[in-house]
Amino acid sequence: MAFVLFNLAAVAALVGIDQLIKLWAVQALQPVGAMPLIPRVVELRFVLNPGMAFSLLSGKQLFLIIATSVALLAVAYGLFFRSRGKRLQQAALVLVLGGGIGNLIDRVLNGEVVDYINLLFMRFAVFNFADICVCVGVALWVLVIFLDEVHADDAASKEQ
Repeated sequence: MAFVLFNLAAVAALVGIDQLIKLWAVQALQPVGAMPLIPRVVELRFVLNPGMAFSLLSGKQLFLIIATSVALLAVAYGLFFRSRGKRLQQAALVLVLGGGIGNLIDRVLNGEVVDYINLLFMRFAVFNFADICVCVGVALWVLVIFLDEVHADDAASKEQ
């Protein structure tokens, strides 16, 4: 039970942080459009994204809501039923679930996702805290899969 409660609290904390930052962005950043954070490196820029990454699938909100919901249900299943005792996998899935829910809330309530981090030193899409959570979570998840394969190969070579 503690495992479930900890994971729920961690996901809720990430969603809460994401939603608070987005609320701040709407109230403080939207009126000014952009403000420098680190001059010539990073700025905070208010952008409403009607699609997913790089505005892909703009205008396809119902599809994005359904696809995201299905994916998040699969991630939640993995988190609550497959990650017990696997801390790195648990962290990865918490990050993906928290970030995914944060952006899903925006998409359902507003039809758009609030983005606000703009990297000036490279041509990249404006993104948000939830996007960072999802990307870091997916990277950790890939690492988990890679490490599992390495350990499986090591175990197989020791048996021979």
